[in-house]
Amino acid sequence: MGEAPNQRAEALLERFPKTRPPLPEKIQEIYARQYKENREGGSRAASASQRLERWMHRQVAADAAGGGATLELGAGTLNQLPFEPDSAPYDVVEPFAALFEDSPLRGRLRDVFADMAEVPAGRRYRRITSVAALEHICDLPLVLARAARLLEEGGRFRAAIPAEGGLLWRLGWSLTTGLEFRLRHGLDYGLLMAHEHVNDAAEIETLSGAVFRDVKVRSFGLGRQLSLYRFIEAADPRLDVAAAWEARFAT
Repeated sequence: MGEAPNQRAEALLERFPKTRPPLPEKIQEIYARQYKENREGGSRAASASQRLERWMHRQVAADAAGGGATLELGAGTLNQLPFEPDSAPYDVVEPFAALFEDSPLRGRLRDVFADMAEVPAGRRYRRITSVAALEHICDLPLVLARAARLLEEGGRFRAAIPAEGGLLWRLGWSLTTGLEFRLRHGLDYGLLMAHEHVNDAAEIETLSGAVFRDVKVRSFGLGRQLSLYRFIEAADPRLDVAAAWEARFAT
């Protein structure tokens, strides 16, 4: 038998908070433009990726018709909103305001927070969601702990992530966005990916399983190695674990 989930998570916690590998100067110069282009499907490869990413958006939105307030983590360009009904309070956490400030969907938001710490402690959500964001978060245990605390009773955490660390995922971006990036800029897209994707899918699953009792995982592909994306649905938070993580990582 392998280690219990909490033992694996405890060992994993030693890696946090993580530090991003630095970007070469030439990639820094085009970073903001490249990031927004990828989120908006502004190139041929990014557009193709967005079509595949609809699977993630649909998985996250599948329970949205039930009503109740939603908090989305890492909302980016607000590209999840077209999949969500415009009928309930919708808050977002997004530190990169330039991604959404000009969006025509901005008016659908109730509150915008630059950090999870800004969300009022007494607020509760039926849904806390995330699409292609958890892999970017250097203090992921703290964010998951706060998400667990902010869920109302019976609420659910719903996150879609790339299958980072898997064979098919790496092959997929290498032959599409990575190849396009090298042809356009003469630069290694792998350096940008290493800077952005600080967490792999296995790490995200392990931490989710430690802070929630009820966790289900679905793959877009054939198992974990041969998949492009994963969807994690979690409920029944372990509030004692969440409190311990907050005490450990909050500054």
